[in-house]
Amino acid sequence: MKMYSAAEMQSMATNIFSAYASVAASMMLFRSVAYDLIPEPIKAAVFSALSRFFQLYLARFFKNPLPPETITMVVDEKCGITRNQIYAAAEVYLRTIDNPDSERFKVNKSSKQKSISVSMDKDEQVVDHFNGFKLKWQFVLIEPDNQKSRRHSEKRFFELTFDKSRKDNVLKEYLPHVMAKAKEIKDKERAVKLYTRDCPFDTDDDDDDGGGHRGWHWGCINLDHPATFDILAMDPCLKSSIIEDLDRFVRRRDYYKKVGKAWKRGYLLYGPPGTGKSSLVAAMANYLKFDVYDMDLSSLRSNSELRRILLSTTNRSIIVIEDIDCGLGMVNRDAKPKGDESSKTKLTLSGLLNFIDGLWSTCGDERIVIFTTNHKEKLDPALLRPGRMDSHIHMGYCTPEGFDILASNYLGIEDRNKASCQEIRSCIREVDITPAEIAEHLMRSEDVDIALEGVLDLLKKKKNEKTLVPFEEKTFDIGEAKEMIESDGLEDESF
Repeated sequence: MKMYSAAEMQSMATNIFSAYASVAASMMLFRSVAYDLIPEPIKAAVFSALSRFFQLYLARFFKNPLPPETITMVVDEKCGITRNQIYAAAEVYLRTIDNPDSERFKVNKSSKQKSISVSMDKDEQVVDHFNGFKLKWQFVLIEPDNQKSRRHSEKRFFELTFDKSRKDNVLKEYLPHVMAKAKEIKDKERAVKLYTRDCPFDTDDDDDDGGGHRGWHWGCINLDHPATFDILAMDPCLKSSIIEDLDRFVRRRDYYKKVGKAWKRGYLLYGPPGTGKSSLVAAMANYLKFDVYDMDLSSLRSNSELRRILLSTTNRSIIVIEDIDCGLGMVNRDAKPKGDESSKTKLTLSGLLNFIDGLWSTCGDERIVIFTTNHKEKLDPALLRPGRMDSHIHMGYCTPEGFDILASNYLGIEDRNKASCQEIRSCIREVDITPAEIAEHLMRSEDVDIALEGVLDLLKKKKNEKTLVPFEEKTFDIGEAKEMIESDGLEDESF
């Protein structure tokens, strides 16, 4: 190993120091030139790239790399004087995220809710994952010190924290996803309402019926009717066509606007009593989650009152007018009122037609109008044309397929090869019987065989009544008989 003298070592150290000073001076000069000549955006981009490189480099060798730079969005409960839609959507959406680390949460259930709702408590956090990145929600509640003013002064908001580089993804993809998911959840949990005219009040509005009048509010209850398309005793093909028609209607908002039509659809349900017209209305409401407005035309006094009532209905609703053939003035536009009826009412069929197919029909979206009747032939043809009643649905007598559904619903029978069921199916083809009549006899006993025997006896009785030809007595008229004899060229002194 070569040994250096003290003089040589001193000379080498001087050379190294001189080289370091030269490099340092060059770096300082380069930095000064770069600072003056390179634009700020380029410098920021280079710095950001180097930062990410070192973060990735460190992540390879260390289990706990440096945390990414994060930002926080604040989602306030209020947007001015109205509720923030993003806050409301987040409140619903966060209930679906399972967070095992939560130590506190709130549970609620009102008398109108079907299930228990779970929500975040103060300062609790929920972690969500979306398209490969992580987001953290925190619920913040700021309460005032004064207990009396707490109701009006407390402030609620969510804090949404995420990687700063994901800001565009959050604004353009994640938040719309949260709102869409919340809407889906609310539509699924939404209770369908049944509205009727309730709570009378006096008004002084000038109207075409002359001065003040008696007015009404809409009152509502939950529509708890259990009817669904799965349990309706009707022809399967007809049922499928109705569902398909409803689905096509609700998804064609832009199409209706494109062709210049109001976004509404009219249905006429006609057939004998007891064939399930009201049950079909309930099934449609439960399927679409549309509220139902029950219109009683006999309680209205004028066209203007009808217009005022219909304008107060909401979008995504079904307006039902049952037994339209029994409504005052609804049968024929040209029919004249009897006696002094003209002085008592100004409600006309023309007024109704103008609302469902005139300019007033555009005041509201996604609405369905349903008329029911037992006698379609009595209705004015103007009421039946497309644009007013777009689809005519005949609710006929029970069919063998309808009986199978009833037997499954009421008795739990799934075996169609049962001897008594086969006989009943055969008899149903030969007689006219409504689903309501069969359902009544199926409910008379919990014993399957006894219940089926009762239905079979009913069908046989109807079949026998149908085969009997009633004898009609006819009075023998001497004058008619004499004319018949004379027309044949016969004469009889006995007449």
